[in-house]
Amino acid sequence: MSEPELPLPDYDQTPLGALQHRIRSLDEAQLRTLVEHERAHGDRVPVLQVLRARLDQLRDGAEPAPGDPAAAPPAQGTPGGSPVSESTAAPGNTPLRHGVAGQTPARGRP
Repeated sequence: MSEPELPLPDYDQTPLGALQHRIRSLDEAQLRTLVEHERAHGDRVPVLQVLRARLDQLRDGAEPAPGDPAAAPPAQGTPGGSPVSESTAAPGNTPLRHGVAGQTPARGRP
């Protein structure tokens, strides 16, 4: 299933925190579509947990929230992207947080 067929635009780029809010307006069939897509593509456990929890809420009598998920602003950034790189990483001689100075390995120090 391609992303344009999904009930949420930019689904694959939506961070988990935003996804929890954006799925509130979906009905049970739309959520099942997302579960199927997720299992076939990313199979991310935290995402599946959020989707299944919302399905359980709907089965227990919750109603979809009003609003159009297509009207949400597009997701920003890259999925799973991290601003950490070799240039921003801590130096290799950083002592362990829980160690005592004399017991911490040298890690690149002479």
